[in-house]
Amino acid sequence: MELKVSSEKWSAGLPVVIIEKSTAEKLGIHTKERISLRKVRKNSTYEKEFFSIVDIVEKQISPNEIILSEEIKNILNIHTGDKVDINLSLPSKSLNFIKEKLNGKRLTESQMKQIIQDVVNNSLSETEIALFVSGMYRNGMVFEETISLIKAILNCGERISFKGKLVVDKHSIGGVAGNRTTPIVVSICASQGLIMPKSSSRAITSAAGTADVIETLARVDFNINELKKIVKKTNASMIWGGGLELVPADSKIITIEKQLNIDPEAQLLASIMSKKLAVGSKYILIDIPYGKTAKVSKSRALNLKEKFERIGKYFHLKLKVVLTDGSQPIGNGIGPALEMIDVLKVLNQDESRPKDLEKKALFLAGEILEMSGKSKKGNGIKLAESVLKSGQAFKKFKEIILAQDGKMKDLSRSFKFSKNILSNKNCKIKEIDNIKISNLAREAGCPSDKFSGLYIHVKKGDKIKKGDKLITIYSESKPRLKEAVKFYEQKNPFVFS
Repeated sequence: MELKVSSEKWSAGLPVVIIEKSTAEKLGIHTKERISLRKVRKNSTYEKEFFSIVDIVEKQISPNEIILSEEIKNILNIHTGDKVDINLSLPSKSLNFIKEKLNGKRLTESQMKQIIQDVVNNSLSETEIALFVSGMYRNGMVFEETISLIKAILNCGERISFKGKLVVDKHSIGGVAGNRTTPIVVSICASQGLIMPKSSSRAITSAAGTADVIETLARVDFNINELKKIVKKTNASMIWGGGLELVPADSKIITIEKQLNIDPEAQLLASIMSKKLAVGSKYILIDIPYGKTAKVSKSRALNLKEKFERIGKYFHLKLKVVLTDGSQPIGNGIGPALEMIDVLKVLNQDESRPKDLEKKALFLAGEILEMSGKSKKGNGIKLAESVLKSGQAFKKFKEIILAQDGKMKDLSRSFKFSKNILSNKNCKIKEIDNIKISNLAREAGCPSDKFSGLYIHVKKGDKIKKGDKLITIYSESKPRLKEAVKFYEQKNPFVFS
């Protein structure tokens, strides 16, 4: 049945349509059931099929009209007055494949393709996607399944090509508080003529993602055409990947993973690699921090390294994996603005810059410069250091910020409330817990409150005296600050000796 799109503007946070009761009765559709819809072209043919939940109203709209949530309008590029064809949706075939995965069976490439297509076109509900995630988590995936998953995610989105260019990328699997190396690495590499279209995530369980940090100075939500313009102008970008829709299946699956609080290894591998392949990266550096309170242990880091390298070889990429120290936070600032202040101090070569953040950024940049042939083997760190000290990297960083509709500013003036946490004894810092540090920063308001977070005054191994500063907690509200201090007292992130 063809219906005319109503002028009603309505955002539901997910794809939903509303039809009149008499129309629903003709089609045999009930509230909360799924329907298929296709935009009707001018020549009376149909565009791609999409699926949605339906709500039914009585006498609020005409029987020949349909109200589409803004989410559907954006996905299908539908406007007021357009026509859509709707029908009752049959259960997806991929649900049977998901059940097979739950029972421990291997999925074929065609089965994986069908599942991911159904994730993208919305014919699987969130519950059904959760079953797929649970199947991956419970039973794992062999190498062939992981490759099929990467291909399926990649082929259901768009790709960007920078022909004839040295396109490089880096990715950290996360798990270490601070560790904001990306803006420094991107600035160094882009200043040397490398193309680095870096798209990053917002925070999931940490105090800040790279996108949250960059957002303190510039826009991060851009579409593909805007991204190309930024890269053409500056050689690089530092934007939020969720706005690009390069790998939409990945975004939907990650949303479910957050709700379930599980992270299947196959999906982690597929998520990272599909994004890198989507922007045409040929030289990829993977950073796997490991440690007691990092995301992975050394044994799992080595296992992941082997899998990343095997995938890189399959797709004919120049991929290198480095295992790095994740035993404590990197840098001093934890939280969007505080991490950006650390980055700016390194780029500007401020005397108070965090040397551990600088050292790691130089190491990663040096690896990329060597991989891409911009530096001789063994000379990458030296080149990266000279680029940083000369001011070339900072100049490039400012160009990227300007291209992303941003501007440089003094972030330190925007902090509202703070509390210094002092040592109550003479002691030595034995351990600093990454997880507790991130949770403490989130208690203070991160990542939503950009000027909340922590400044860590000490490092593992430091000898401190009674009354010395351990942490300064920053918050945008007094109640949040009070809760953060309470959290610190209950879940002290330090181990003293």
